[in-house]
Amino acid sequence: MRGDHLRVKEIINSKHPAIHGDDPATKARALVRDYGLRILPVVDEDRKLVGLISRDSLLTISSSVSPIQAKGIMTDPKYVAFLEQDAYSAVKQMINLDEWFVPAVSSPQDKTYRGVLGLNGFIDAIVRTSPEKLAKEVSAIMSVNVVCCSPDDEAEQVWRLMRERSFSGLPVVKKEKLVGMITQKDQFESKVSSGPESRKSRSWGSLKVNAVMKKNVVTVEPSVKAISIAKAMISRDIGRVPVTDEKGKLVGMVDREDIVRLIVK
Repeated sequence: MRGDHLRVKEIINSKHPAIHGDDPATKARALVRDYGLRILPVVDEDRKLVGLISRDSLLTISSSVSPIQAKGIMTDPKYVAFLEQDAYSAVKQMINLDEWFVPAVSSPQDKTYRGVLGLNGFIDAIVRTSPEKLAKEVSAIMSVNVVCCSPDDEAEQVWRLMRERSFSGLPVVKKEKLVGMITQKDQFESKVSSGPESRKSRSWGSLKVNAVMKKNVVTVEPSVKAISIAKAMISRDIGRVPVTDEKGKLVGMVDREDIVRLIVK
């Protein structure tokens, strides 16, 4: 496997779970929670791809006995990769559509589900085969106009902003210094881990960011090479890494799309 001649079939996660359309949506929720998934492909009895369920859509399932079926909340995928496709071509389409994970099928004619293509798998392959593509400093690829939040903000409002802006996570800043990260996964885990009765007795609207944010955050300084941040993303399964100066002040953000753009430009 060489970085410049990658095929989708070489980097997909062929063990990524899928669900049948007639299965209950609560089963989809359990799979997403247990495996930490961003997407869950939906297949028919012949393993043909028929749709997709996002983690975000499962937040609407509020009861452990909900009668909704998986096909009731699935949507059409924005993009589908196929096994023999050039991986560079596929990930370019993914970042154009702001999709970090997409289902993969056998071919344009054969819609048999074969796994999921993720930007993380592509980055991992490049780290192992063509690390020279990631020689630039983080300062050259980071975003500097970073949307952030405060530990005292209401978590529900921050999660709403993240859904509207398609952010997977936001840095939490106090007095210009990074103090944590809040993610869509935090929202999913917070709501799914609480049963219906506990939700009734708890005011989600008053929950503060400080109560759900991750405080042990991986950070890098602007002078670090992109290869280092790419390795951290793979080894720790994180999609966004804050960039801080020597005083802990937030100065930028690098996500998987930034890394992929550097590779494919």
